[in-house]
Amino acid sequence: MNRSTNLYKRYRFPSEIIQYAVWLYHRYNLSHRAIEDLLAERGITVSYESIRLWCNKFGPQYTKRLKYQHQGFGDTFYIDEVFVKIDGKQQYLWRAVDQDGEVVDVFLQTRRDGEAAKRFFKRLLKNHHGEPRKIVTDKLRSYGVAHRELMPETIHDTTQYANNRAELSHQPTRVRERGMRRFKSSRQAQRFLGVHVAVYNLFNLGRHLVSAKNYRILRMRAFVSWKRAAAL
Repeated sequence: MNRSTNLYKRYRFPSEIIQYAVWLYHRYNLSHRAIEDLLAERGITVSYESIRLWCNKFGPQYTKRLKYQHQGFGDTFYIDEVFVKIDGKQQYLWRAVDQDGEVVDVFLQTRRDGEAAKRFFKRLLKNHHGEPRKIVTDKLRSYGVAHRELMPETIHDTTQYANNRAELSHQPTRVRERGMRRFKSSRQAQRFLGVHVAVYNLFNLGRHLVSAKNYRILRMRAFVSWKRAAAL
């Protein structure tokens, strides 16, 4: 018995349906109920609650495999943080993207001080396997603290407007946050965003930068990578 069969053996639905539902939820701004309707239109009767459980269980597992397959990020990180309200409390979502627009990491924290910045920078160093050549941030002092202690050799650019790339990268998260009527808990938010980022990176193909033919090739490769990650 292969690993894929072991993973899905207690589920009455074929693995292809589970993989498709998880992909739909993290790829598009759809609710679990909307995905239930889409599957029903195809003759597949499954409750939205089952879809939610599939996303919670299999999404993080697919993400681990996608990260293992990932070829690596660029050498310049654009870093920013925005506040999100969860259960009535303000928290901060830290985000880093590279020069190609790929999300290096997202990390939810309760503060935006020097200690919070250092925790996030440590995650970046781990994901990147070393210091990036350059980081671009706003003038928040916390970034300077983390830079001096953890990335002293890295160029630190705080020029006005230079960090627009990171600020714009928050938009997909804001769209999903509204669609989900806000995140319900810190754990749920971090789990969802971790999978959302992995799927976003995989299908962030720069459609406006390549020909239709090349885009189809890149999209086909992305689907192959997704199926490989989902076939654990």
